[in-house]
Amino acid sequence: MGLKKKILILGYGEMGHAMEFLLSAKHDVSVWSRTSRAILENEVAAAHIIIFCLPVNAHHEMIGRIAPYLEKDSLCLTIAKGLDESGRTAAQVFANTLSVQKRYGVLYGPMISEEILLGRYAFADVALLIPTDYPIIQNLFQGSKLVCRDAADIQGCSWSVILKNVYAIMFGICDGLKLGDNVRGHLMVTALSELSTLVKIFGGDAVTPLGYAGLGDLMTTATSLNSHHHKLGRRLAAGNSSDLTGEGIHTLQMIEKYQLLNYSGYPLYSLIWNIVKTPDRLAELLGVYIERLQRID
Repeated sequence: MGLKKKILILGYGEMGHAMEFLLSAKHDVSVWSRTSRAILENEVAAAHIIIFCLPVNAHHEMIGRIAPYLEKDSLCLTIAKGLDESGRTAAQVFANTLSVQKRYGVLYGPMISEEILLGRYAFADVALLIPTDYPIIQNLFQGSKLVCRDAADIQGCSWSVILKNVYAIMFGICDGLKLGDNVRGHLMVTALSELSTLVKIFGGDAVTPLGYAGLGDLMTTATSLNSHHHKLGRRLAAGNSSDLTGEGIHTLQMIEKYQLLNYSGYPLYSLIWNIVKTPDRLAELLGVYIERLQRID
């Protein structure tokens, strides 16, 4: 295929713009969105790599639409960090929907679109179904400000990046309550401990949350004042529980709806879910959580 690739970006929101910015200098980049005049099927047939900059809920429909037109050696890559309405990760949607074309992967990590568009560095774990495809991704972003590394754990990366949005809400709550940096330290240690166990339950490697998709993205999301989930937490701390939306909220709802895990053994996760369900009890729930930490068994 050579070094220059034909890239198709699906979706032209903030991350669609960021991916175009990273890739357009070196590759032949096309962008498709629902308002595009381009014929999607023609764009797909010509593309070597298709990057899904779409919410995970749109993946099933989109893959069903483009699958018959995928080039034999094309590679599908997603940046979606949530669960769909069936409780599936983007990687699971790929696995369940792509019948013949089975080359896909995920790209997750601290990649704030505003910073990318300002020419700042970003970092990502890349996990691919076929590990030997990694040099394709290396070439894709070589020379750009996105630093990638081979993570080789699709399940672990997927659940790390999804669950970190849940924990990021609690950082916003504690910052909103002005509980201080010591509490933030506790949250980081506890979140990583729970993430390691939860990721293993979902079929990943327990150390994967220590990478860009876990710790890296959690640090970014949990401390950035522009983070949607940090803002959600601050709103909850201020007593504003109206219109709670976002990937973290939806993840909590889908895990509950499909009983994907027994979260009673994960005190911090349980605290966040209980606060989201009953925000008027926030102070009480937080007090009980701290008391349990101090309890001598």
